[in-house]
Amino acid sequence: MRPVYLDNNATTRVDPAVLGAMLPFFTEQFGNPSSMHAYGASVAEAVRKARRQLQALIGAGFEDEIIFTSGGTESDSTAILSALEVMPGRTEIVTSAVEHPAVLKLCAHLEKTRGVKVHIIPVDHHGRLDLDAYRTALTPQVAIVSIMWANSETGTIFPVVELADLAREVGALFHTDAVQAVGRFPIELKSTAIDMLSLSAHKLHGPKGIGALYVRRGVRFSSLIKGGHQERDRRAGTENTPGIVGLGMAAELALKFMDETTRIKWLRDRLENGIIQRIPNASINGDPQERLPNTANIGFEGIEGDAIPIVLSRLGIACSAGSACASGSMEPSHVLIAMNAACGAVRFSLSRDNGEDDVDRVLEVLPAIIEKLRAVPSAGLCGRGAEHLHSGPGPSGTIADAHS
Repeated sequence: MRPVYLDNNATTRVDPAVLGAMLPFFTEQFGNPSSMHAYGASVAEAVRKARRQLQALIGAGFEDEIIFTSGGTESDSTAILSALEVMPGRTEIVTSAVEHPAVLKLCAHLEKTRGVKVHIIPVDHHGRLDLDAYRTALTPQVAIVSIMWANSETGTIFPVVELADLAREVGALFHTDAVQAVGRFPIELKSTAIDMLSLSAHKLHGPKGIGALYVRRGVRFSSLIKGGHQERDRRAGTENTPGIVGLGMAAELALKFMDETTRIKWLRDRLENGIIQRIPNASINGDPQERLPNTANIGFEGIEGDAIPIVLSRLGIACSAGSACASGSMEPSHVLIAMNAACGAVRFSLSRDNGEDDVDRVLEVLPAIIEKLRAVPSAGLCGRGAEHLHSGPGPSGTIADAHS
C-alpha cells in the first residue's frame, strides 16, 4: 500500500537539499555566530545568507527587517505584545474569528489579564472577512490589527494589503500571520503597508522549530525574549544556526519552484471536481476564487467528526479533519463554526511533492468510505463512525479491506 501524504498545511517533508545545507552546521561549522574568531565568522555569514534568501522570498526591502524566531507562534506573540508595548496609549486589538489559536488564545489572555479590548471580526459562509465590521472596529484606540494572510483550514485568502492600508489610516500597526501563505504565492512586502509578518519554515519544506518575524524598518519594536544581543537586540538567545540555514535554503527553493503553483492548483482542482462528481451532497468550504492553490476543504453532509481521516489513514492516506461538531472528544473547528459550515469536513493540502497518483488514490477509495459512513447511524458522532466500520462480522465489512 503506497502512502499518500495530503496534510501539507500541517507540515511538509524537509527537502533533501535543505537537509544537506543544514548538516555541516551540526558538525564542521559548529561555531557560535556571535564569536569573533573564524569558527564564528563563517557561521555568522551563513546566517546572513539565510536572511537574504528569506528577504528575497517575501520581498522585504532590507535584510535587517527579518528576525529569526522559533516559529509562527513566537512570531505572532512577539508582534502583538510588541505593539501593545510601544503604543501605550492604545489598548485595543482587531483580529478575525478564524485566526490560528496562536493569535486568538493570546488575545483572550490579554483581554482577561490586561483589560485589552479585542474586536473579533466575523466572516461569511465562504470564510471571507466582514469588511464593514472591520472598518467600524478601526479607531484611534487600536494598537494592532492581526489578520492572517491565508486560513490554514479552508485556504481562504484575506486582502491583507488593503486591510493594512486601512489600519495605517488610523495609526494602527498591521500584523499578518502568513504561515500558510509564504512560499505558496508571490509576496512583495516592500510595496505594502504591512508592518509585521510571521512565518514558519516547516510549512515550506524546511525544518521544525525555526521561523521568522518580518518587522518593517522604522516600526518601533519591543523584544519578547530579553537577554543577549542576538538578532540586533531584538530576540535574545544563541541562534539556531542549522535551523536558520535550513529556513534560508527552504526559502530559496520555494522561490525557485514558485511556478509549481500552477500544477499544484491543477491537482487540487482535479481532486475537488472528482469528489464533487463522485459523491453526492459534498461541497467545497472556502472562498471559490481567493483560496490557496494547494488547499481543498470538503464538507460531507450527514457525517460529523474525524471518522473520514481515520479511515483514510488506515488506507495509507494522510489528511486532516475540519469538524464543526459540538460534542464528543474532538474539539470543534472554530473556523467552520464561524463560517456556519457543515460538519464532516476534510482538508486535503498538497505540495510540490504530490502528483496525479495521489489524487487518483483518494478518488478511488473515498466514495465508498463516505457511502459506508453515511450508512452507520452513529457516524454523526465525533470519531464513532470509523470504529463501527470495523465492528462487523468479519474483514469483509471493513473499508480498508474492501479497497486495499
